[in-house]
Amino acid sequence: MNQPHTDILARSQVATRLPAQDLDRARRFYAEKLGLTPVDERPGGLLYRCGGAEFVLFRSTGAAPGTFTQMAWVVDDIEATVAQLGARGVEFEEVDAPGFHTEHGIAHIAGNYPSKHAHAERGAWFHDSEGNLLGIGQPIA
Repeated sequence: MNQPHTDILARSQVATRLPAQDLDRARRFYAEKLGLTPVDERPGGLLYRCGGAEFVLFRSTGAAPGTFTQMAWVVDDIEATVAQLGARGVEFEEVDAPGFHTEHGIAHIAGNYPSKHAHAERGAWFHDSEGNLLGIGQPIA
């Protein structure tokens, strides 16, 4: 019997899949609010590319609970990004929990991202038109 290749997934690309109950509404949100245009379209889905990664919005009868981050972008300037998206009508979540709170939509998260060679990260979150919780992060050295 052949030995399994334990690194087969490590050598593969990762692509996020986000459910959309109304694909036309989702397309408008991603275009108007986020400035994104699909690079490919199929009857049941839209493919987007950002940086070296891709994600798909797919028609689904199910809905995401919107209680955890499903996808996030890493940016160089979170304040500028939040300001630009806010000017387009994106509404950022305000969080006030023990050890974690946002100020003007941006949170400071200490010691959470050692794989990024950062001591901390600043983060912001918003829901898309379909209830998916999306994030923006900026590693802090």
